[in-house]
Amino acid sequence: MSDLRISIHDDRAALGRAAAGIAARALRDACDLKNAATLVVATGSSQFEVLAELAAVAAIPWEVITIFHLDEYVGLEPTHPASFRRFLRERFIERLPSPPAAFHELDGMAGDPYAECDRLAGLVPQGPFDVAMIGIGENGHLAFNDPPADFDTTVPYHVVDLDARCRQQQVGEGWFPLLDAVPTQAISMSVQRILATGALVCSVPDRRKAEAVQATVEAPITPAVPASILQQHPRCFLQLDREAASLLRPCDALAK
Repeated sequence: MSDLRISIHDDRAALGRAAAGIAARALRDACDLKNAATLVVATGSSQFEVLAELAAVAAIPWEVITIFHLDEYVGLEPTHPASFRRFLRERFIERLPSPPAAFHELDGMAGDPYAECDRLAGLVPQGPFDVAMIGIGENGHLAFNDPPADFDTTVPYHVVDLDARCRQQQVGEGWFPLLDAVPTQAISMSVQRILATGALVCSVPDRRKAEAVQATVEAPITPAVPASILQQHPRCFLQLDREAASLLRPCDALAK
């Protein structure tokens, strides 16, 4: 059995409130300790309620919090409806009560995506992030680290190829009209850099993620299920709704 801290909620709204509450406490604790904090934010439909709730939490000193962007498609205009930069600005950054200390965006339109990875590497902190808001893909991916994920690289960001199931998920969620419209590459934070975070808040709603959740919690740690590596993290808060948790064994679903 993994050491994941699993909570199961009745619906997406309750999940969003709980995940935001965990992140808010961790951010305030970091700010109390060092008068600054770092936050990594994810995108996608799993984060709708989470980011809306977090932006509405009172007494978070955003002016001393630096925000990092988890991943972005290569070659996608920032005005495109599926752009993660657009998502974060419209659904999170512009809703904060005060501007953050910095928001380090990923430029998917950079002429050289590998150089963009190098630029971002110079911006990440020397030590761990304080908080990361993440999700799990239908194929078990973390950020855009599709299976088989690279568990060994220590670069903060890298260029990755997107597999067919990942790309089909983007169509299924309505971000793109058909598979051929989905980019085939992305810039993604690496698995090791995601794990280098004090508190991971992983939010996973919906029945279509149930198999990935089951494998994440109950399967051996393997690059074939990238999210399974979360079992190794000492402070990973896995927030599920009942649909996403529907395939878990009773000991995993109830004992956390």
